[in-house]
Amino acid sequence: MTSSRKVSVLYPLQVQDPRDVLPLAELVREGVAARLWLGQSLALESHHVLAYLAGAGCRIPVGLSVALTALRHPYDAAVQARTLGALTGHPPVVGYGAGEPGFVAALHGAPYARPAAAVAEYLDVLRRLLHEGRLDHHAGPLFPMRGAVLPGMSAPAGTTPPEVGAGVLRPGMARAAGSVADTAITWLTPPAYVRDVLAPALEKGARDAGRERPRIVTVVHAVLDRPGRHAMVLAQRGTRFHLCAPHYVDMLRRAGLDLDVSDPVSSARELVEEGVFLFGGLREIRAGIERHFEAGIDEVVINPVAVAESYGVPAAVADLREILEACSPDRFPRNTP
Repeated sequence: MTSSRKVSVLYPLQVQDPRDVLPLAELVREGVAARLWLGQSLALESHHVLAYLAGAGCRIPVGLSVALTALRHPYDAAVQARTLGALTGHPPVVGYGAGEPGFVAALHGAPYARPAAAVAEYLDVLRRLLHEGRLDHHAGPLFPMRGAVLPGMSAPAGTTPPEVGAGVLRPGMARAAGSVADTAITWLTPPAYVRDVLAPALEKGARDAGRERPRIVTVVHAVLDRPGRHAMVLAQRGTRFHLCAPHYVDMLRRAGLDLDVSDPVSSARELVEEGVFLFGGLREIRAGIERHFEAGIDEVVINPVAVAESYGVPAAVADLREILEACSPDRFPRNTP
């Protein structure tokens, strides 16, 4: 794999203690992985966990995949992103998504009427604040702002602002992301679906907005075949929440998978057989990751949740190290404090 193709890692659990994340952060600090990603943690807040890592000496590239728009105003999101960049010494990728309608309704009284439009507006405000340091006037329906200024936004020459990302599963969100985001972040998406459905939608959204298409980051489940491990059991455990979520089921069916929400075992088997959940030896895992790059994906983020939940984080880190060393022979620049 060429050095321009990035392979990164995801800490796959709700963070209970920031020290639990250090072994994965070390993979990035050593240069074995390109970036450390966290999802939205509601146990310990994800931005704060990443700040802790920086304070512990792991000043590494980081990303959020994905934080939830319902939890913070885009102005606060801009401050949080800028803070992560200052603490880590690297421009973070801050991905946002609408989240489950019920969660939005619980916090705001009602779900978003148009989730893709809501995320697009949120990201537009966030990106303009990060790139320009101010927003003189925005009349959007959800986040109207007037005369908003981020003090001290001037950055040294040559520095890069944080990347603003969007969680993308279906064409509507892809078109919205194409119009405003720097990065489109997908989960559990078959490579051919990204190539044939999401990438063209991203390109259309970008073209209509007169800008370049966002780069594509895909989170990929991967498990090494070791004694006592069973692909279907681990696939079911690692994807059980996705396989009962309507938007994931709809996406996977659009991609041609035969899913039955009443039969999680057969659905998990479909993920393994279609190469969406990668299971096998290093050669098979590497080939599966290569298929993602061949589909036009720029960064693959390895998700070891099935191993972490079944055997613990140390076992997940052991898997990650072997996979990363097989997939990233040239290594990435070592990150030093």
